[in-house]
Amino acid sequence: MIVIPAIDLLNNSVVRLSQGDYGKVTSYSENPVSKAIEFEQQGFTRLHLVDLEGARSGRVVHLNVLKQIARETGLKIDFGGGIKTEAELNQAFESGAEKVNIGSLAIKNPELFVSWLNKYGSDRFILSADVLNGIIRINGWTEATQITINQILEMFIPKGLKYLTCTDISKDGMMTGPSTDLYQNIAAKFPELHITASGGVSGIPDLVELKMSGCHAAVAGKSLLEGKITVGEILSQGLSL
Repeated sequence: MIVIPAIDLLNNSVVRLSQGDYGKVTSYSENPVSKAIEFEQQGFTRLHLVDLEGARSGRVVHLNVLKQIARETGLKIDFGGGIKTEAELNQAFESGAEKVNIGSLAIKNPELFVSWLNKYGSDRFILSADVLNGIIRINGWTEATQITINQILEMFIPKGLKYLTCTDISKDGMMTGPSTDLYQNIAAKFPELHITASGGVSGIPDLVELKMSGCHAAVAGKSLLEGKITVGEILSQGLSL
C-alpha cells in the first residue's frame, strides 16, 4: 500500500479543514510548493493536491500551484477540486496532473464523466467520493445527495472506472482513526477497484489497518503535516512511498 501526502489549498496556502467545515481551517504553510518539495525530499513519490477553493466555488482556482509543483518536483500528482468542463480538465492535465479527481461533476453529469473515461482513458481519472453516513456529498462537501457510495460505484465500474478516493467526512482532519469498515465493505464488493482511503489517519497503526482492509493507497494529511507519522515508520511496516 502506498502512503500519499496531501496538500489542501485555500487562498494559496496549505490548510486542513475539520470535518469539511470551511469555518474550521488550520493553516500550515503559505508556500505549498516548498511543502511539496519537502515531501519529495523525504522520499514520497506521489501527491494528493486538492483545490478546496475550487471545490467550493465550482471552478478551478489553484492551477498556478499545480503548475509550479509539477515544474519543481518529480511527484506524480493527482489533482482535484472544481473541475466542471473539458477545458478545465485539459488545463489540469497540461499543468502537470497525472490523474484528475472528479467528484461533483460525476454525480451531476455522469454521462460527461463516462465520456471522459472513454476519451482519455480510465488511468487518468479517480472518482472522488466524499461520504457522510454512506451518502455522497458534493460541492466541497457542502451539499448532500441521495446517492450512496455503492450506487455510484455500481454505475461507473461497468463503464471502466478503476480508481476511487473515498473520504469519510466525519473523520477528515480529526485524526480519530479511519473508517476501516467502510473500505473493507467497498473492497469486498468491488475487488477490482483501486481504493485510496482518505480521512482520519492518526498514526502508523491506522495505515496498517487500512492495508489489511484492502486499500491500495492511503492519503495522510494532518498526520504528516503535524509529524505524527514519519517516513521511517512507514517503511518499517512494509508500506510504500
